[in-house]
Amino acid sequence: MDTTLGILPQPVPAAGVDAYLRERALAMDADPRKRRNFEIFESSSRRGATVDYMPIKLDIENVSRCNFRCRMCVVSEWDKGQRADDIPLNAFRDLIDEQYGLLEIKLQGIGEPLLQRDDFFEMIRYARSKHIWVRTTTNASLLHLKGNAAKLIDSGVNEVQISIDGATKAVYEGVRVGSVFERVMSNCKLINAYCREHRLSRTKMWTVVQKANLGQLEALVDIAAESGFDNQVFSLELSDWGVERWNERNRKASGRDALTRTRLMTLVERGARLGVSVRFWQIAEKYRLDTPEHLCPWPFERAYVGSDLRVVPCCYIGNPDVFQIDKAIEAGRNLTDIWYGEAYKEFRRAHLERRLPDICRACYESDPPRPDGRAVISKQ
Repeated sequence: MDTTLGILPQPVPAAGVDAYLRERALAMDADPRKRRNFEIFESSSRRGATVDYMPIKLDIENVSRCNFRCRMCVVSEWDKGQRADDIPLNAFRDLIDEQYGLLEIKLQGIGEPLLQRDDFFEMIRYARSKHIWVRTTTNASLLHLKGNAAKLIDSGVNEVQISIDGATKAVYEGVRVGSVFERVMSNCKLINAYCREHRLSRTKMWTVVQKANLGQLEALVDIAAESGFDNQVFSLELSDWGVERWNERNRKASGRDALTRTRLMTLVERGARLGVSVRFWQIAEKYRLDTPEHLCPWPFERAYVGSDLRVVPCCYIGNPDVFQIDKAIEAGRNLTDIWYGEAYKEFRRAHLERRLPDICRACYESDPPRPDGRAVISKQ
């Protein structure tokens, strides 16, 4: 436990918890298979190597390319800012149809989802037609083009997280290389005005706290209010995507150690005065291998599907070039096959038997000695 910061106010859905629960009930009412799958999931230990339910959530990366080169993001080292082709619309529909257990998806991975243009909005509409709760994240740079702000909200998306990592042009553009601060802030006002016009709460301003913006946290709350946000989240975590050099790089860039609980709670109070609900995203307690209940939940409830249909254990890795579960989804072989397959079983079993995969160690407390002779799953 981080005893310095303690338990901080956690993010909730932009539209509220009640809205989330209502949508989940509608999804299960619309498809009895979904309800039965959720009941099996809820009644299971969720800690068996072999599972008898489908995933209830997915992260689906529609594009693995971006128009920014953010300093804390792995995209900055990809050739032309792209890892793979976009997921085709028909492949997305097939995935949603196949995965009848889904209650929620995050439609975004390592990249800017609006680069896919109208296919992106159609993906949201298709998932929402089945009452699947849809979240996405954007850098807001393209919202002014071709009515994108209105298209995004009109698609039925349930939550849009907008990344704002600086309160001034110099800091923001220094973090999000390739951006134009004035354009992004204008686009934030644009989408928030559209939400207000339609009496919707859909957006969150999302700030990754780092040394570069550590002195601007209070100003960022002010910026949120000025831009029309009702919700703001400060993320205290910088991902390393399972890569050692990025772990070292972002550990040095992190501003977490300089934070105090007193300062963070004053941000909550400042937001309340300005009409902005301020919350924090953090890993307050690392996972542990001592009991099944303390294991990471990802292997037992959800997965991450890359834009090239390769399956990754979680969003903290997010890149199948670093680690993937089995082979890619392909003709005649779907996510269900992979979810129930031997590679996923072995991945779960490794957690259960305290043979923690190397790729997962950063999210766990130092694990106790492993049984002699038992191999670990290494990075590939």
